[in-house]
Amino acid sequence: MVSTVRVRDVIAALADWAPPAYQESYDNARLLCGDPDQPVSGVLCCLDSTEEVIREAAESGCNLVVAHHPILFGSLKSLTGRTYAERALLTAIRLNVALFAAHTNLDAVHNGVNDRMADRLGLTKRQILAPKRELLLKLVTFVPVEWATKVRQALFDAGAGVISNYDHCSFNTEGEGTFRGLAGTEQYVGQRGQDHMERETRIEVVLPRHKEAEVLRLLKKAHPYEEVAYDLYPLLNEHPQVGHGLVGTLPEPLAEPDFLALLKDRFRTPCVRHSPLTGLPIQRVALCGGAGIFLISKALQSGAQAFVTADVKYHQFFDAEGRILLADVGHYESEQFTAGLLAEFLSGKFDTFAVRLTSIVTNPVNYF
Repeated sequence: MVSTVRVRDVIAALADWAPPAYQESYDNARLLCGDPDQPVSGVLCCLDSTEEVIREAAESGCNLVVAHHPILFGSLKSLTGRTYAERALLTAIRLNVALFAAHTNLDAVHNGVNDRMADRLGLTKRQILAPKRELLLKLVTFVPVEWATKVRQALFDAGAGVISNYDHCSFNTEGEGTFRGLAGTEQYVGQRGQDHMERETRIEVVLPRHKEAEVLRLLKKAHPYEEVAYDLYPLLNEHPQVGHGLVGTLPEPLAEPDFLALLKDRFRTPCVRHSPLTGLPIQRVALCGGAGIFLISKALQSGAQAFVTADVKYHQFFDAEGRILLADVGHYESEQFTAGLLAEFLSGKFDTFAVRLTSIVTNPVNYF
């Protein structure tokens, strides 16, 4: 039986979890290749959508590959098979396999890449290391008192009113609104051409910027007035559940050699590059999957005794300044569990097709 789920449905589910609006400006997290209306026969999850992985997908009956890393960055002026990325794209086209990537947007969200790293270490009391700003709006609207409950619920259903681990958050005050309908109006209350005063509830809610259109759509659908009065205010607040990196606490403090051994074990790496030992026990740990050295100052400010990331250059190890243990576990090693994260999410959302994990290790770095 042909699946009724299409590629665009899988993309929409992933966008609810890791909104494209949260990706960095340099990123290319999106549908990279394929028809969004194509029915999905199966999904293969991976870190890198290499040519070998795409062939594995086709052989296992999967016509959609969901990867963490985009195979395509920047502009593409030809498609000749000259590079590994071009060969992967040509293979995907020939085998009718769609390619999708969720990258820095998946890094940034709660229960994303960094939380999976923290799971490996058993970190508790987790917080975003560098929360993003200017991702939130405040909506203020005015509604007849007897309609307030219905309108509030519509706003909540659209994704407004969420603050950290609380939802259905709003502030409400009652007052009096006035208006006079002119020619051509279809008034819910009052008489056309006459001044009218109505008892109204002022409702205030916070919402993510990327949900503005849907929130306004459901507001107008639920509101009884022909013309809905509302205000939108940009907020400078940090978003407590969206941003770069993570900081948390180990169950018990560890000596630095024991902590480094833990990293080797949990991230399945034969080598951990690190800065000089500080002599401090490790309990508060900052981390960032992939290349996260840009967060070293945030890690220091967080009070962490260790910062775990990847792709650290020679001179950047000096930035630890003897105040923190900077540990580079490797790019692939830090993010290798992301494929499983994607597979678990999609398996929980869809049950009409198989969601598989790649069996191919795509790490381009080898150790001798």
